Amino acid sequence: MRDKNPGRLEMTISLSDIEKKALLSIARRAVEAVVRDDKYTPDDPGFDNLREKLGAFVTLHENGELRGCIGYIESRTPLFETVAEVAAKSAVADPRFEPVSEGEIDNLDIEISILSKPQIVEDISQIKVGRDGLIMERGFYRGLLLPQVATENGWTREEFLKYTCLKAGMSVDCYKDPATKIYSFTALVFSEKELIDNGEALQDEQ
Repeated sequence: MRDKNPGRLEMTISLSDIEKKALLSIARRAVEAVVRDDKYTPDDPGFDNLREKLGAFVTLHENGELRGCIGYIESRTPLFETVAEVAAKSAVADPRFEPVSEGEIDNLDIEISILSKPQIVEDISQIKVGRDGLIMERGFYRGLLLPQVATENGWTREEFLKYTCLKAGMSVDCYKDPATKIYSFTALVFSEKELIDNGEALQDEQ
């Protein structure tokens, strides 16, 4: 099969460090609020880019270990609102983990992934590990892995495909089934660890 549009996987948004820090601040405040059973509604940070309606995932790490990850492939709300929502859900609603406790908050590193629009994969040889994220879909089964997951685990393209099948609740070779739809996307990924020296500095940016 041929990829009819091999250059299609491009992010439609780029963010300045100030914009990234604004989103990270929103994400942290959302996590702190939900863990402490408070209410938090983010104010519009005043950047046009952050009003774009894009899919986003928030990943929480504690001492280098995954602590939660939830997001939307696509969104109907402004990016800053989406980030606040999925950050809160990552802290308390990821079924793989117990809810984050208040004592863990200061140990969390927050990572945000902003997604491009998913595109159907016509040829799996065009999938590039480290650039592309994957979605597997067949009937009611659907699973997604972010681009950085493959890089962090040192997977080959075939391993990435297999693990995405497993994430979707299907067999490891589901990607070979013509009935399975494979989508790819790119992501703009940034974290507190990369941009912020400490939590206090993050709060000062808002």
